Amino acid sequence: MTASYRYDVEILHLLVSSGHAYFGRARDGAAEVPTADAGQVDVVSGKGIVGDRFFGKAAHMDAAVTLIAIESLEAMAAELGVAPFDPLLTRRNVVLRGAHLAPLLGEEFALESGGSVARFRGGRPAHPCAWMDQVLAPGAHAAMRGRGGVRCQPLSDGILRRGPAVLISPVPLDPDKAGAATLLRASRLP
Repeated sequence: MTASYRYDVEILHLLVSSGHAYFGRARDGAAEVPTADAGQVDVVSGKGIVGDRFFGKAAHMDAAVTLIAIESLEAMAAELGVAPFDPLLTRRNVVLRGAHLAPLLGEEFALESGGSVARFRGGRPAHPCAWMDQVLAPGAHAAMRGRGGVRCQPLSDGILRRGPAVLISPVPLDPDKAGAATLLRASRLP
């Protein structure tokens, strides 16, 4: 990766969960699975975050780590007129402040925190599921479209730590757009 741009960000939360909490019918409630908001996590190239449900799963190699900007959740709560959301309920691994993530789709970038660097490739948008209406607020599923974050492939081993960090990007980013919805392609479905 040829880094051209550096942005000061903050890693607010690092979610690690050994199992999936949202499956089946939302009315039946989320599954009780161990979940930690870790102070630091170990990232392994090609595998993900050690201890996480997606770690080493072939179906998730290109999207083993999910990132979301807290500004997206703040904007959603404001639009819906509800109290701030618990960001861990989105089940995204890395919750950042000040990170404009949409331009990183298809790009190699890095997060530097606490003296360690972890490199990633932005794979695809982290689309919300219908569970968001149940666990966040009615209307959250629709409000989260276009701002659910980015699913990434880890390209290097590294450690991510909560606190100040630097996002190293090959493309210019606009931190003021961290909470803005990104226009998605029109669906072919009615």
